[in-house]
Amino acid sequence: MELQDPRGDVIADVLGASLLRHALYRSLEAHAPWGLRIPQQPRASFYLVARGSARLEVEGERVHMLSPGEVAFVPHGTPHVIRDAEGSAVTTACDGPLTSCLVPRRIGGHGAATTVVAGFFEIRNGREPPILQKMPSLVVLSSTDTVSGPWISATLQLVLAESAAPRPATSVVLQRLADVLFVLALRSVGASGQCKAPGVPALTDPRIYEALNLMHAQLKEPWTVVSLAKRVNMSRSGFAARFTELVGEPPLQYLARWRVTRAAELLRDGDEKIEAVANLVGYESLPAFSRAFKRWQGESPATFRRALEQQGLRRQSQRPTPRRSAQRPEPSRATTKAPTT
Repeated sequence: MELQDPRGDVIADVLGASLLRHALYRSLEAHAPWGLRIPQQPRASFYLVARGSARLEVEGERVHMLSPGEVAFVPHGTPHVIRDAEGSAVTTACDGPLTSCLVPRRIGGHGAATTVVAGFFEIRNGREPPILQKMPSLVVLSSTDTVSGPWISATLQLVLAESAAPRPATSVVLQRLADVLFVLALRSVGASGQCKAPGVPALTDPRIYEALNLMHAQLKEPWTVVSLAKRVNMSRSGFAARFTELVGEPPLQYLARWRVTRAAELLRDGDEKIEAVANLVGYESLPAFSRAFKRWQGESPATFRRALEQQGLRRQSQRPTPRRSAQRPEPSRATTKAPTT
């Protein structure tokens, strides 16, 4: 059996396997003076201003005044403060129930009003995919950008319109729009040269990007550095050096790490046996798969799956139940529901 994945390419695959499929949103009606402090969290946060302006202070980055027509991403969950002006007192934000609530939360005093739409993607298992680890701590997209401006402007308008007037399936529309914004942020960072560290720049090098796509699309293939280099028309040494420079680790190390990431997703979302999962991601030997999984995930596949079941975080696939004869009734089977988002 081959692993069939409709996500398409490396960016879609990374986001699909490493981030929650559902972005969560919250609307804020803030009146000066106001301020929120967001501590370190395993999530990628983003902010849009519908009216007014907001001062965004991300640890280690320059202060940015966020205005309508912009969206700010804090991709690594870096501690940050968002408030109306320098010196305004801040309150530490606390997580509530994991629901997409579009009823505005009112904060602050009685001064000038700012409307902010905040949201986040939670990083699965608290581990960022390697290719995203070197993104800047703050990425700002603007509708005035000469290349992506029209796309950014249209997406922001749709987000704000859906947030202001929820309709049937608004949550689905907002989730998809959040995916669009995140991909636009990745493209912007790669194209602008804003990120010089390994990771995101690999997405703008055609041959390295092609190699990444090959590994993601054909995960079961017994890839070697030679075979990958041949497929992208590079010498072995040149490919290995360029891949390591742009991605931040050698090709086969990246492949091993990604196989384990994908296996973790399959163990969480499917009901295949561990041996079948190992085969789907390219391991013929269960002991070899278990060693690799423990190296990158810190625990064995069985322990990983059992912990998810105990926490209620494992989603069972909805396969039809096979018919059985009246003499052998189907035994009862407990199911674990995913947390409502």
